[in-house]
Amino acid sequence: MHISETGLALIRQFEGLRLRAYRCPAGIATIGYGSTAGVQMGQTITAERAEELLREDVRQFEAAVSRLVKVPLTQGQYDALVSFAFNLGAKALGDSTLLRLLNAGDYAGAGGQFGRWVYASGKKLSGLVKRRAAERALFEGDTPCA
Repeated sequence: MHISETGLALIRQFEGLRLRAYRCPAGIATIGYGSTAGVQMGQTITAERAEELLREDVRQFEAAVSRLVKVPLTQGQYDALVSFAFNLGAKALGDSTLLRLLNAGDYAGAGGQFGRWVYASGKKLSGLVKRRAAERALFEGDTPCA
């Protein structure tokens, strides 16, 4: 399974496009649509390179979701989980109650866990609240909204 254009659009929407490196709320050097690998402060890229990096980055999170999830998923569920892992990391997904409930077949319980992941550096962020709500809506089969 691969992320759909809907899933990519959700990631683009919430990551935003930044062509100059910046520090994310967690203090990590970031560029493009949330790429962090090898990013140096002061670095710049083109919009085309940002899209390439997004697609490269997403592949590792697709692999992680495919490896970690042991139950069947809809496209929307898969997309939501890839977005979640893209934002928080595969380890966070792997260690989460969300994944434990999902793999136990409790899809509703797993969906209810998205809202717990709205903090960065101990602070509740409105952008994460909106992102998790959109991921949950996608996971539960609704159209995500900003």
